[in-house]
Amino acid sequence: MIARSEWTSTEPNPSIFIGHSQSGHTIRFDASPEHVEGPSPMEAVLAALCGCTSVDVVSILKKKRQPLATLTVSAIAEQAEDSPRVFTRIRLTYAVTATSGGQLSRKAVEDAVHLSKEKYCSVSAMLEKSVKIEFMVDFPDGDPLP
Repeated sequence: MIARSEWTSTEPNPSIFIGHSQSGHTIRFDASPEHVEGPSPMEAVLAALCGCTSVDVVSILKKKRQPLATLTVSAIAEQAEDSPRVFTRIRLTYAVTATSGGQLSRKAVEDAVHLSKEKYCSVSAMLEKSVKIEFMVDFPDGDPLP
C-alpha cells in the first residue's frame, strides 16, 4: 500500500495537508485547532477504525442473513495530555437497527462485533497494540432476539 501527504506554501490555509491514497483518493487534513477544512490526522485514524469495523460487521451480518437496516459505529477516544498525544482509551458503540418487520439476533450481532475486533479489522489490530479498545452494542429499536 502506498500513501503520501503534501503541504505547499501556496495553500491559503497553512494548516492544510493533502493526503493521497494508492487508489487515487484524497483527504484534506486540517492541523489547525479548529479543524474547519478537514479532520486532524488523529480524527482520521479514529474514523478509519469506525469504517474498518463497520465493513466487517455488515459483511458478517449479511452472511448470517440478518435483517440489518443500519449500522452506526461511534467512537469516543481519550488522548495523552503530552506529546505524542496518542490514544489512551477508545470506546466504540455499535448502533444497529433491523429492517422493517425484521428482528436482529443479539448473538449474531455480538458475534459479528467480536469477530471484527479479534480477527478481521486491521485498524483495530494495529491500534490495540498500544491502546485498550472497548465496545458496546446498542439496539435503538428495542431488544433483539436472543
